[in-house]
Amino acid sequence: MNLLLLFQDDLVAAEHARLTGRRLAHVREVHRAKVGDELAVGVLGGKMGRGRVLRLDDEVLELALVLDQTPPPKLPLTIVIALPRPKVLNRVVAAAASLGAARIVLLNAWKVEKAYWASPRMKLENLREQLILGLEQAKDTVLPELRLARLFRPFVESDLPGLLGGGTGLLAHPGIGGAAPKMLLAPITLAIGPEGGWIEAEVQSLLTAGLRPLDLGSRILRTETALAALVGRLF
Repeated sequence: MNLLLLFQDDLVAAEHARLTGRRLAHVREVHRAKVGDELAVGVLGGKMGRGRVLRLDDEVLELALVLDQTPPPKLPLTIVIALPRPKVLNRVVAAAASLGAARIVLLNAWKVEKAYWASPRMKLENLREQLILGLEQAKDTVLPELRLARLFRPFVESDLPGLLGGGTGLLAHPGIGGAAPKMLLAPITLAIGPEGGWIEAEVQSLLTAGLRPLDLGSRILRTETALAALVGRLF
């Protein structure tokens, strides 16, 4: 946790916060803070700054706040990603948030098992928690927009063209050919398939919608690895 993220319920006054639970435990056990220490803090959806520890014990953490910094700007990036296996979903969502994506779309695909959508990890409270963890990692306070697209064709035919917004759309798929373009028009929409790749019909639908092919090479990467590699290459 590189940023102690605060919520409105934590604020007992404009410059005073009181925390319990997971964040209290982290400050005590990981930061090993003591009264008088300063921690990097930020208010969800608002400014960042520092918090001076006023009280820290088994029950509560109290901070005096100075919030005088703006959060980092979001990348002009929409990540459209085929819903990963529940085992890796949390890591992918947190990573996308930490990378600074403005929007994340979890999309159905042929190789996405129906059971994935019924996983407890798909509950909105869990997905929000992973976004929060990504913000804490990256020292950001602004949540990305999160969309769930359970139907592939309606999303690609109706929603995807609007997301492109005159910018650049890229389709990541092994063996499709096409290096990362040098000149990109913002905003950028990046589509990443399942670990086994999109099926051919999906590839054609995404290309027809306006995406351009992008190939990372012959190696088949895990979703979270491909995500980091692609964003690093584009930005």
